[in-house]
Amino acid sequence: MKKLLFIVNPKAGKTKSMAPLFDAVARFSQAGYLVRVFVTTAGGDARQAVAEAGRDYDLIVCAGGDGTLNETISGLMCLEDRPPIGYLPFGSTNDFAASLRLSSNPSMAAAAIASGRGFHLDIGSLNDRYFSYVASFGAFTKASYNAPQQAKNALGHFAYILEGLNDLTSLRPYAARIEADGEVLDGEFIFGAVCNSTSLGGLVKLDPSRVQMDDGLFELLLLRMPKTPVDLQNLISAMVEMKYDEAHGVIFRHVERVTLTTADDLPWSLDGEFCPSAPKVEIRCRKGAVTLIR
Repeated sequence: MKKLLFIVNPKAGKTKSMAPLFDAVARFSQAGYLVRVFVTTAGGDARQAVAEAGRDYDLIVCAGGDGTLNETISGLMCLEDRPPIGYLPFGSTNDFAASLRLSSNPSMAAAAIASGRGFHLDIGSLNDRYFSYVASFGAFTKASYNAPQQAKNALGHFAYILEGLNDLTSLRPYAARIEADGEVLDGEFIFGAVCNSTSLGGLVKLDPSRVQMDDGLFELLLLRMPKTPVDLQNLISAMVEMKYDEAHGVIFRHVERVTLTTADDLPWSLDGEFCPSAPKVEIRCRKGAVTLIR
């Protein structure tokens, strides 16, 4: 019998009811899997469970938010032979699931995984850490990890919007030198992201026609520090209308490697999880590193 490791984050999502996940387990059982349920109790549990026992399973499925998925993939990247994974989006915003149009209904998502096909997903690395869909800094970034869990559970996506608005009131420039596949970009930036997604923190959207999650390239988005209120308005309009090539101060590229050096205190967000500042950051796209069943 095939074996499935089912990782569940009980703290994720706007509801504490785990009832829908019983339907998911039933779906997996009907598909011929012997299911072991692992419930996380603290940060890092999912990563450790996958890193230590993942090789013993034919399929790993996680239920939670983007942070739970990040931990699961981080654990998977510790293995040489990686079993495929499935994802039941159970969080507040679920950027990754939105990009792949995964069902938010656990039973339907489980059915899709049980009968789905493998998709070779690109994974990012930032120094010695991994991310599934975005590494970002600057404005909007704090919203992803600063919104309290209680607010996320009660308000869902709206909690990120509130935190994002707070970020706008404290815009500040970060001086950095960025090398992207040989191109050098110097200057002061209010926001930067290396991503593999059409939604970032539920606040920033990218044109779906320009994002492919299995092409071996990530999207680099940089916003230069606006010098006037008009410049800021133009940046916002460019992002809303997704016209990155037409706006002054917006840089958009498809890249495989990015190196950022800075003397500023520049904290990062990896899939919504805090990552401390470093004077030099090496970001790399690892093409098809994980097989996702959907």
